[in-house]
Amino acid sequence: MAALAGAAGVAAAESRGEAAAEGRAADGTFREAPAAGTPGKHSFRLSRLAPQVTTAAGTRTLATVREFAALRGMSLAKLSIAPGCFREPHWHANADELGYCTAGEVLVTVFSTGNRHDAFRITAGEMYMVPSGSLHSIENIGAGRAELVAAFSHQSPEDFGLSGAVGCMSPSVMGNAWGLEASALAGVAHSTGDVVFGKTDGPAEVPASAAKPNPWKFAIESIPPAIVNDFGSARVARSDVWPALRAQSMYSLRLGGDGMREPHWHPETAEMGYVRAGRSRMTIKSPGAIDTFEVGPGDMYFIPAGYPHHIENLGTDELHFLVFFDRAMPNDVGYTGGIPAFPRRIVAPALGTTVATLPRYPDRTADAMIVQKRNPVAP
Repeated sequence: MAALAGAAGVAAAESRGEAAAEGRAADGTFREAPAAGTPGKHSFRLSRLAPQVTTAAGTRTLATVREFAALRGMSLAKLSIAPGCFREPHWHANADELGYCTAGEVLVTVFSTGNRHDAFRITAGEMYMVPSGSLHSIENIGAGRAELVAAFSHQSPEDFGLSGAVGCMSPSVMGNAWGLEASALAGVAHSTGDVVFGKTDGPAEVPASAAKPNPWKFAIESIPPAIVNDFGSARVARSDVWPALRAQSMYSLRLGGDGMREPHWHPETAEMGYVRAGRSRMTIKSPGAIDTFEVGPGDMYFIPAGYPHHIENLGTDELHFLVFFDRAMPNDVGYTGGIPAFPRRIVAPALGTTVATLPRYPDRTADAMIVQKRNPVAP
C-alpha cells in the first residue's frame, strides 16, 4: 500500500520540485521515515515542557500556539492538584474548556449565566465541560493527587482568576459590591496577579447533589464504545450523546497491538490528541509536505481540518489516545470506504497502475475506521 501511495503521489506531482517538497526522492519513492522518537511538525513533547505554574498546591503545564506553533483554534493543559488543594475559581474569556480526569477525585463547581449553580464530582475516566466565561473551580477531594487533561477551544486561551479579578478592584469598590465598609476588606490581598492554585482553609464540603447526574459532566469510560472490533475501540463524547457540548468533542481511542486507525481525514474538523499510554506512529499529509513521527505517553499532536492521517500502534500493549476535536459533532472520511466509492477504471490510473494489477481491496460502502495491522511497521 505504501508503494501505491508513492505512485499516487507521483501521478499527482507536476514537477520533481514538488516531489522533493513532499519528502519523496526524484524517482517518486518515499524517503526513509524520521528516526524513532523524532518529533514532527505536528507533534509536541508536552511531557518535556516545564510547568508554567508550579506551587505546593498544584502545577499547570499549558501548550498554546506559543509553545506548539502548529496549533489553531485548540490548546491543551495538564493539571496536577495536591490533596486538600484547588484550582482557584476562574473563567476563560475566549474558550470553552473540556476536561478529562486521569487520576484522583475532584469537585467541580460552576457558576454560569442565568445565576446557575452546579457542583459535581469527577473521578478518573470522567469528563467535565465549562462554557467560555463561566466561573469555575476544581477542588481535590480525594486522598491522592488529582490529575486532569483539559482542552480549550482557542490556541491562546485567556483566563481570569478570582484572586486577580477581586484584587484589581479597590477596597471601596468591593465594599460597595458587598455592602461593607472598605475597612472590612483590610485582610483581603490587593494584587492583580492570580493565585491559580491554593490550599483550602478547612475540609471539603461536598453537597449531596454532587453525586447526581449533571449536564456539565459525562462519564465517557462508562458508556459502550461507539466503535469496537477485535483491534480497538472508541468511546465518544459528542453532542449527540452529551448535549452540553458546543465547540468541542472527544474520543477515547484504544488500539490493540494489532490495531490501526485507518488513514482518514476530518472535513471541517481539526484534531488534537494526547497520548495516555502506548507508542504510536502517525503520518500526516499536508500541502507540499509529509510528516511521519512517533508519539508516546505525555506527547500531543495537532492535525488541521482535511489533512489525511493514520494512527498505528507500535507495541504489543494497548494504545490509549484522548482525541479532541474543534466541533461538537466531528465528521470523518476514511480510505476504506472512500476509495471503493469510485470505479476501478479511475482508481487504477490515479494510483499509477492498471485495473489488472490494482489490488483487490474490499468493496466497502462504509469506512472500517479501526483495522487490523497485518504488516510489519514500515521503516
